[in-house]
Amino acid sequence: MDENKIPKDHQEPTQNSEDALSSIDDSVLKNNDDLKFQSRLDLSELQQNVEKIKQEIGKVIVGQKDMVDMLIASLLAKGHSLIEGVPGVAKTITAKLLAKSLSVDFSRIQFTPDLMPSDILGTSVFNLKDSEFEFKKGPIFSNMILIDEINRAPAKTQAALFEVMEEQQITIDGNKFKLDSPFMVLATQNPIEQEGTYRLPEAQLDRFLFKIDVNYPNLDEEIEILSREHELKDKVKTDEAVSFLTAKQISEYQNLVSQVIVEAHLLKYIAQLIVATRSNQFLYLGASPRASIAILKSSKAFAAMSGRDFVTPEDIKRAAIPVLHHRVIVTPEREMEGISSKQIIKQIIETVEIPR
Repeated sequence: MDENKIPKDHQEPTQNSEDALSSIDDSVLKNNDDLKFQSRLDLSELQQNVEKIKQEIGKVIVGQKDMVDMLIASLLAKGHSLIEGVPGVAKTITAKLLAKSLSVDFSRIQFTPDLMPSDILGTSVFNLKDSEFEFKKGPIFSNMILIDEINRAPAKTQAALFEVMEEQQITIDGNKFKLDSPFMVLATQNPIEQEGTYRLPEAQLDRFLFKIDVNYPNLDEEIEILSREHELKDKVKTDEAVSFLTAKQISEYQNLVSQVIVEAHLLKYIAQLIVATRSNQFLYLGASPRASIAILKSSKAFAAMSGRDFVTPEDIKRAAIPVLHHRVIVTPEREMEGISSKQIIKQIIETVEIPR
């Protein structure tokens, strides 16, 4: 047998065979294009408007991207947020800018030690003309509520928010009053000042979806803040923000977020994180089922903001710390050692196996 002779089965491809291979490759590529992942939910409009909100807030606020992201996620997840930081780090103005970018009713309530529950909820007033009691609604009857320095009011005033934050209704004199959607409470507090303040009860803290810690800006951000303030002259900062998102649109986006898909193994992952807080030796109080629901809702919001209609483990990990660190209590011994709830939650996240 001639060794140089190539068997028919192993001959070089002819021009016709090359054309055939080329057509097959083109066909495969075309099929691959057809098989590309298509989002089951149309989140493009939601994403665009989220970016618009960020741009409106960014006209005034420098940095603080995490705080802005969490405030938007809280809105989409139908949750409330507690913003904690030292005075002057733009807690209140960021909340006001978020409200101004939305075409919804807005109320601001300054909490003080002499504030009464009726000052928030409203009260029944006797109408001499009709000889009947008439209910006068308080500032809580709005879509977005900014509570400034929430820890300055006594416990009975803070307790007035329990029902409205959880059930979006209030009960006065045996009558129930439902609040309009969307409804969101943004509260601020100063962690440093202790005189004239009242610690928020655990039941109150548990009603906040997120506790957002606001840090100082870095050097570049501080310079940018000064430059903007210098250029501002006599203008009012918040005047630049434009309202563009209606209450109806917000409700539609909240409905979309609730439809984001979460696989069964990710539900198990959330449950494992929560259960791990209850058995951790460094925690005196673990997280409740409300915390697991909060992680579920907020991870859906983070996924939707990223343009995905499905939740990933990264969304859950991103939501875990702001959802959990105000709901757990560190043991006194560890607290004296300077160990924070954030550090313990980070350790739990690293310990629990991520589903693949």
